[in-house]
Amino acid sequence: YNEYKSYLSMDTVDISKKCLVIPDQKGYDINMFNIPVKYSEFLDYILIPNGLVKDRTQKLAVDILSAEPLKECKQLVVLCVLKGGYKFCSELVDAMEQHISSSNIYLTIKVEFIRLKSYHNTESKGEVQVIGLSDLSCLTNKDVLIVEDIIDTGNTMRKTLSLLSTYKPNSVQCASLLLKRTPKSSGYIPDYIGFSCPDSFVVGYGLVSIAP
Repeated sequence: YNEYKSYLSMDTVDISKKCLVIPDQKGYDINMFNIPVKYSEFLDYILIPNGLVKDRTQKLAVDILSAEPLKECKQLVVLCVLKGGYKFCSELVDAMEQHISSSNIYLTIKVEFIRLKSYHNTESKGEVQVIGLSDLSCLTNKDVLIVEDIIDTGNTMRKTLSLLSTYKPNSVQCASLLLKRTPKSSGYIPDYIGFSCPDSFVVGYGLVSIAP
């Protein structure tokens, strides 16, 4: 496993070929949708309708299962990044299992829940800690899919991929529902992306977003 093979860069990838690009201008009128009460007073507009998220998630499921890294895979370990990734991960895994059943694909999916914690101290600067798996060596020789809600700068995911590579998994890929277009980006692009979105504060669908 080459730790750099997932380090796709915005400088070398046409992002419009990897995901749906949401324009910078304001989205849909909130009066055209049924808005949960807890969000109603905070929303300016609807960026991505729920139905579009679900359709895009189903397509990502097919893309993941059809990709070269999983051609010979018998078990896929999905690392769901909490808290924000839970909703997206749940629906993505459901869509993958439906496609597996309908396509006679012989693959099992094991889901593990993790948290990613960046920390700084006198001995280590900008390190990342994976919380939730007591022994990361269980990923050795495994095919791994990390599922995130949103990639902002990409720094934490870069460090996570570098850390996981030391345990020599067979492959590691990352799927994220959203990729922010932010000037703070490190240039990292996940293997699978639902949408490229403006550098705005987004809520809903279990997302844990960072304000620009």
